[in-house]
Amino acid sequence: MIELIKKAIYTGVGFAVLTKEKAEELVKELAQQAQFSEQEGKELLDSVLKQSEQARSDFQAKIEEGVVAVVKKLNLATKDEVTSLKAKVEELSAKVGQGPASGTGV
Repeated sequence: MIELIKKAIYTGVGFAVLTKEKAEELVKELAQQAQFSEQEGKELLDSVLKQSEQARSDFQAKIEEGVVAVVKKLNLATKDEVTSLKAKVEELSAKVGQGPASGTGV
């Protein structure tokens, strides 16, 4: 019975955003309805919270991967590339005597 309830919870929509308070409330209700022991309820809650945190981490990683993929498709410069180009421009400007020290403010 507990395994069936766990599976139902884990596959529920929004599991990645399940808050600790909501999880505690859900487990408390399930414990009352299924007549869990206090220990079984605690174990279920711990399991739900761990799975929720893992789902949240996985979801965040997928979002970050998606953003990186979109940026690459848009062919936008990364922060590192912009920083490198700024350094190169400053270097070249200094070579031709038009660096920031000469007052041109490149």
